[in-house]
Amino acid sequence: MDTIQYAPSCQSAHREPWNKGKLTGRKPPLLPKHVWATRTHLKLRGKKLDLALFNLAIDSKLCGCDLVRLRALDVAPNGYAIDRASIRAHLAALPGSEDRFLFRGKAGETHLSTRQCARLLGHWLALVGLDPLLFGTHSLRRTKATLIYRKTGNLRAVQLLLGHTKIESTVRYLGIEVDNALEIAEKVDV
Repeated sequence: MDTIQYAPSCQSAHREPWNKGKLTGRKPPLLPKHVWATRTHLKLRGKKLDLALFNLAIDSKLCGCDLVRLRALDVAPNGYAIDRASIRAHLAALPGSEDRFLFRGKAGETHLSTRQCARLLGHWLALVGLDPLLFGTHSLRRTKATLIYRKTGNLRAVQLLLGHTKIESTVRYLGIEVDNALEIAEKVDV
């Protein structure tokens, strides 16, 4: 049996892994003080589009890939915008068709990429003194879900809001430990 000989130029040189030195795994949610600090910085700097994107990311609990593909009709059905004022202001400023992407990319005709969204988040977090490497776009989705769980202890509600089919997925997603579950159970009287 013949063996395949590779030319020296085809042999891979020792490369460092792309994620060496980076935090991998689940990224934590933002704390309420971080959310409000970010909102305040964006508002003071007059970054209406960034503020609309940030607020929608927190409030909608959507994944970043779904968030950047939203169209005006997705958040303003029948011409009535959802509650958050900054999103309404952004929608009012959109020129042309209601079928346009809410958050357009550099080309103007396509949506903002998830990578561009991640870069924006890193910039926003750096503004408020947080390490952008510790958080990711999924931290925004996890933020409100975690706050709802901590405030209510209602796993089923969080499961429905996130669209999880299994409660076990929600437990893992929120990072609930047995101690947390027991603490909540102790607070409930029957």
